[in-house]
Amino acid sequence: MTHTYEVTGMTCGHCEANVKSSLLKLPNITAVEVSKEKQTAVISMDQHIPLAVLQQALDKKYAIAATEHNETAEQTKSWLAAYKPLLLIFGYITTVALIVATAQGGFNQMQGMNVFMAGFFLTFSFFKMLDLNGFADSYAMYDIVAKRMRLWGFIYPFIELLLGIAYALNFQPFITNSGTLIVMGVSIIGVLQSVFNKRKIQCACLGAVFNLPMSSVTIIEDALMIAMSAGLLVSLL
Repeated sequence: MTHTYEVTGMTCGHCEANVKSSLLKLPNITAVEVSKEKQTAVISMDQHIPLAVLQQALDKKYAIAATEHNETAEQTKSWLAAYKPLLLIFGYITTVALIVATAQGGFNQMQGMNVFMAGFFLTFSFFKMLDLNGFADSYAMYDIVAKRMRLWGFIYPFIELLLGIAYALNFQPFITNSGTLIVMGVSIIGVLQSVFNKRKIQCACLGAVFNLPMSSVTIIEDALMIAMSAGLLVSLL
């Protein structure tokens, strides 16, 4: 995508070069054309970059503004495009879980949650196993265990597979949910650290197949699994 921005504060050729080089340092920007006469910057990017990020990359004497597009609409469109695979997967799994939960009349919440957990782990382990080496590399970027022991990145997809099968078979619910609580509880620590430190890295939740950015969405995803496993554990007591 390409957007034209207004950039004020440029007074000479050096300013043009400074603005251009500063913007080109940002990831996902592929080309920049700057004009001090027009006070504009035409920026081509692989995915939409928030205006605040562009401003942060520039010297304080330059001000950049979006005058030819709706910044909020572009950010929303970019967010939906980035997380489309994850949203579709959650939509399909949720639909199946709701169908099963209401299949016999009424609404069996526990059964629906059990099906959701099975679908989640089976689907996510599948995508990780498409490129185990790529997943292990990505996971080692932020997971507190994988950082210290790369082998964990190869083991983790198989743990998810086993948990998915266990939920599908309703095998030893107490052990299965306790295992999920521990595994996801450890996993979310690295996610929280990365998001709070504003690290721009790839989320490995769908392996190396999709380039999903690490964000609050990843926290919600892990927190949801923790909450569901905890809820199922409480129902067993």
